[in-house]
Amino acid sequence: MNPSFYVKNIPVYGDLILAPMAGFSDIPYRLICRRFGMPMSYTEVISTCGIVWNSKKTYKLLEFKEEERPITFQVVGNDEDRITEACKRIEQLGPDIIDINMGCSVSDIAGKGAGAGLLKYPSKIEKIFKNLTGSLSVPVTGKIRLGWDHKTRNYLEIAKILEENGASLIAVHGRTRSQFFSGVADWDAIAEVKQLVKIPVIANGDVRTAADIKEIKKRTDCDGVMIGRAAIGHPWIFQGRDREAVSTSEKIEMIRYHLHCMEDYYGHTNGVILFRKHAVKYIVGMTNATELRPNLLKSMSTEEIISYITAHMTNYSNYEAA
Repeated sequence: MNPSFYVKNIPVYGDLILAPMAGFSDIPYRLICRRFGMPMSYTEVISTCGIVWNSKKTYKLLEFKEEERPITFQVVGNDEDRITEACKRIEQLGPDIIDINMGCSVSDIAGKGAGAGLLKYPSKIEKIFKNLTGSLSVPVTGKIRLGWDHKTRNYLEIAKILEENGASLIAVHGRTRSQFFSGVADWDAIAEVKQLVKIPVIANGDVRTAADIKEIKKRTDCDGVMIGRAAIGHPWIFQGRDREAVSTSEKIEMIRYHLHCMEDYYGHTNGVILFRKHAVKYIVGMTNATELRPNLLKSMSTEEIISYITAHMTNYSNYEAA
C-alpha cells in the first residue's frame, strides 16, 4: 500500500483524519477512529503555558499509544519564545510531528493572540516557524483559518510564510475566526492554498457525509481531509459511511465498547461522566433523541447508560422496521 502523502519523511497511509478537539479527541476515541481507518492521530490542543509550568493535567493530554503513530502533538500559544521552549520539551516525549494551532476561535484563546489570533501577526508566525524548524528534529506543521475576519483573509500570505519557514504540512479550516462555525466553509480558498504551496494540504470544514468527503477532495485537490464535529459519535465516517448506513446493532455495540474504553482509561466514575457527551452524539438524528438526551447526560453508571441506550435504540429499530 502506497502512502497517501508524506509529512516531511513520515508516510501517512490514509487521508481521513480526526480533527484535534478539546474533550473529544482523547486516547480512547482516537484509538476507536484508528480501528475504522483513521491513519494518524492529533492530540487535543495543548497549552504551551501548561507545558512550561509542568502542569500534570497538561502532560496527561500528551499521552499516546504506540499504535497511534504517526502521532501529532498540537500546541497553542501566543509567545514565540514560550512556544519554542514548550515544543523542545515535548519533543522529548517522542511525537512524530508537532503542530501549531492557528485556527482555534475560542475567545479565551484567540482573543489573547493565540490560536486564530496569531493570524493577525504574520511576522510572529514567521519567527515561530523559523525557530521551531531550526531547533526541532521532528516535522513542524500548522493548522490555520482563512484569516481573522472577512476583511483580513490572509490565508495565502500565511501559507507561503509557513512553507518558506520549513512547515511540512498545512491544515486549512475554510472559515475566518469571526465566522466561528457559522456560514459555509470556503473550499475554493483551500484549493488556492493547495495550488500555492508544494507541501501537503489538509482540507477542513463542513465535511459531514461521504458525499462531502468526495466533493471536498474534488474541489480542493487536497492531500487529506480533516473531520471534526461530524466525527463525534460517528467513527464510521472514516470508512466513508454515513450515519443512516450504520445499523442500530452496530451503534449499540460501539457505544458499549467506547464506554468500556473510557472506564479503562479514566476509571469507572470519571469514565462514565466523560462518556456522556459522546453518548448523546451517537444518537444524533434518531427518533426521540431529544427525550433521551437529558437521561444520558445525568447518568452516573454504565448500567444506566446502557439501559437507556438499549431500550431507546431497540424501540427506534422496531419503529424504523415497521
